[in-house]
Amino acid sequence: MESIVKKIKKLKKEKNAIILVHNYQSAPIHQIADYRGDSLGLSIEASTTGAEVIIFCGVDFMAETAKILSPDKKVILPAPDATCPMAEMITPSELKKLKEEHPGVPVVTYVNSTAEVKAESDICCTSANAVKVVKSLGASKVIFTPDRNLASYVEKQVGIEVIKWNGYCYTHERITRQTIMAIKERYPDAVFMAHPECRPEVVDMADYIVSTGGMFDVVAKSSRKTFIVGTEIGMIYPLSKRFPDKEFISAGSRILCKDMKKTTLKKIVSSLEPLEPLIELEPETANRARGALQRMLEIS
Repeated sequence: MESIVKKIKKLKKEKNAIILVHNYQSAPIHQIADYRGDSLGLSIEASTTGAEVIIFCGVDFMAETAKILSPDKKVILPAPDATCPMAEMITPSELKKLKEEHPGVPVVTYVNSTAEVKAESDICCTSANAVKVVKSLGASKVIFTPDRNLASYVEKQVGIEVIKWNGYCYTHERITRQTIMAIKERYPDAVFMAHPECRPEVVDMADYIVSTGGMFDVVAKSSRKTFIVGTEIGMIYPLSKRFPDKEFISAGSRILCKDMKKTTLKKIVSSLEPLEPLIELEPETANRARGALQRMLEIS
């Protein structure tokens, strides 16, 4: 492993590349990251980096977002088959129909979406800033796509009508109230941190409802020693590395996103050498999607 890491560092320097790694990636990928973070952090880093090449260790919509925000840079997804099932649960034509049914209602789209769906939206959001984004619109009603659970959380926090698309994250849906109750019985003093993509009944049990980036802040500010991590199991590694004196418990045994684990060190080397496969987007789609993303970044 040491030799392949050295090769990645050498190639990265030669190609003027930066490696962006989502919090859910596997441990070896974290070790070669230039930046680790949640969707919002990675979106901002992609838009501000001076590197000519962005190696995105995540799934396709994340790499697309980086390309939209940095159209002049080469953006590479080492695992081109790493997709987000939730992002594929709504199509541009379905969103257009929904807009026709609710004329004049602003569309807020979670970044876990395709470039084409972003292009049909007024503004994007992440799990970290969804409430802030919706409040900024000053609307009495919004359309929210594609995640029904994040939409429900926003509706409760903002107190307006939210027209929800029926998409969901299969990984977070596996976290159940019964499982959390069982873990709480064994660890009664544990702090439960839930991602807002979880089911509403699970979110209601949480001590903190936060994005993956927000989980670091919760642990840093807490004097407690044990935390139930209500998100994809990959989050355990970066939390444990940053807070080795604390205990982190997964919110279930199957809380795994298979697509997030498709990136490997070998695939990164294979993509750095020829700078492939490149993310390519239709210019008009990218321009329209960029507007929705930039409006998000302006208020973040």
